Amino acid sequence: MSIAAGSRYLESLLAGRPQPPAGSLEWLNKLRAGAVERVGALTVPTTRDEDWRFTDISPLTKIPFQPLRSAAPLKPADFESHVIPEAAARLVFVDGVYAPQFSFNRSGAVVENMATVAGTQGAAMESHLGRHAEFQSNAFTALNTAFLHDGALIVVPRDTKVAAPLHLMFVATQEQTANYPRCLVVAEPGSTATVIEDHVSAQDGVYFTNAVSEIALADGAHVKHVRVQRESPQAFHVTHCAVSLSRASTFHSVGVALGARLSRYNLNVLQAGEGTACTVDGLALIGGQQLADTHSAIDHAHPHGMSRQLHKCIVGGAAHAVFNGKIVVRPGAQLTDSAQSSRNLLLTGKARVDTKPQLEIFADDVKCSHGATVGQLEAEEVFYLKSRGLSEAAARNLLTYAFGAEIIARIPAATLRQRLERSLLQHTQDS
Repeated sequence: MSIAAGSRYLESLLAGRPQPPAGSLEWLNKLRAGAVERVGALTVPTTRDEDWRFTDISPLTKIPFQPLRSAAPLKPADFESHVIPEAAARLVFVDGVYAPQFSFNRSGAVVENMATVAGTQGAAMESHLGRHAEFQSNAFTALNTAFLHDGALIVVPRDTKVAAPLHLMFVATQEQTANYPRCLVVAEPGSTATVIEDHVSAQDGVYFTNAVSEIALADGAHVKHVRVQRESPQAFHVTHCAVSLSRASTFHSVGVALGARLSRYNLNVLQAGEGTACTVDGLALIGGQQLADTHSAIDHAHPHGMSRQLHKCIVGGAAHAVFNGKIVVRPGAQLTDSAQSSRNLLLTGKARVDTKPQLEIFADDVKCSHGATVGQLEAEEVFYLKSRGLSEAAARNLLTYAFGAEIIARIPAATLRQRLERSLLQHTQDS
């Protein structure tokens, strides 16, 4: 794909952007206008770009996706299998449009649609929206920002501890559409919350989800972020998640990718204060012709930071998984303690994984490690289970399940954890 073609495609997507509603805040209009300007200067990435060399997104550019102007009809039965009953709040967006009839909040935190509360929550939004997810050089983030209107806003007040999860559900119902989910999570000093970001589909057609999430933790805040991607098997899904950690804050991320024909997840964590802790767990469970690409960057910019990352891929059929994880320790970030592991399981001879863990260390008093493995099930382990009476198929399924269940077990919501365990078990039986 040529540079000119990549630019024209972005312009065609931008053509469906509605005019900002009357009465929009000036700072928000400026943010949208700046994003529109950047879209005009950027192009769709290709395999000639280092960060995309394993991920060919040219099939995406062959379809002229356009956003819906209003929510499509949706019945509770269309998404009830994804409802998390223990949630203290739920926001539902249908094809990118807020659905208040399916949403509620009993949490004690602000859990609202951005467009609804822009007037009352404008200060929190202006301080963080578009400040963490950089769009100057990222075409998809710029495009999402250009379409900013509805979106999930969570503000957890100072010293507030929300025990039950806050569930953000983004439901795709229409083919040939482009959806632009946006999330902003602000955890004020000393607060605690668990946020579940859930991308699901009510149909199996072709569509495009381009999502952006920004998560800002103030001093001493604690946030768990669970992100589940269960899009249509024909869909395209691109997400950029940017996280900023202030002094002594703690962030735990669990990401699970099951759906989409092609998915790309960019996670950027900035340890912007001293004494922060970050744990990033991920699982890609794919088969057929799927491609799942995860790029992460954990930036240690201050001393006494800790990070742990474990990313696993289970790849069947002729699917292709990509993992690129970078850990940066900047000058002055002494006494950083960081470890990263990429573990990948191939279920067939045609399955493929490209993995690239990276360390960039510019401080001398640190403890850092990384490693990667790619392989099939261990013959000795299969033999052991067969010697205990299991068939070969049952032995392989059990070992595959155990490999992925380690990540799913770290999800704090029991209902979601159990559903994903069933999906994992079904995947092992189908492979």
